[in-house]
Amino acid sequence: MSRRSEVAALIESVCAERELEWESTGEASYAVTLPGTHKLKTICNLIVGEHALRVEAFVMRQPDERREELWAWLLQRNARMYGVSFSIDAVGDVYLTGRVNLAGIDADELDRLLGSVLTYADESFDSMLEIGFGTAIRREWEWRVKRGESTANLAAFAHLFEPSATAGSSAGGSEPS
Repeated sequence: MSRRSEVAALIESVCAERELEWESTGEASYAVTLPGTHKLKTICNLIVGEHALRVEAFVMRQPDERREELWAWLLQRNARMYGVSFSIDAVGDVYLTGRVNLAGIDADELDRLLGSVLTYADESFDSMLEIGFGTAIRREWEWRVKRGESTANLAAFAHLFEPSATAGSSAGGSEPS
């Protein structure tokens, strides 16, 4: 059995053991669903090449605003990350990407890589949205409060609407429901 086939079989085994939802997307290519808290799910693509395992996961679409600030924030994070790093595609969508030599892949290393993707996507998600979509988040919050709608799915951004963040707003405030 080739090393490529061994790693492909290992991916299937690790996903089954850890009860991760996954599907084959081609020969030695897999899409693994990683459940999160802030980013509810991250699809991690694992592509087994002849010499390396390629790891790719979409994190968020291109930001509406403050692009350079977001890029700087991502690059600063990259210096402290394991196995994968943030990258952007031609339109500015944000991904986690990496390559690992097949010789270094075992069950523990695959678990570390999947854990890294999940951790970096999930723990960074709210901050990335705040930087790249702050205006849209504020508009959505104000729209929901004005109409008496729930702001529960915006709870991660409630700090943007504290009295100090909304100085000059009308009485009655905008408390999360």
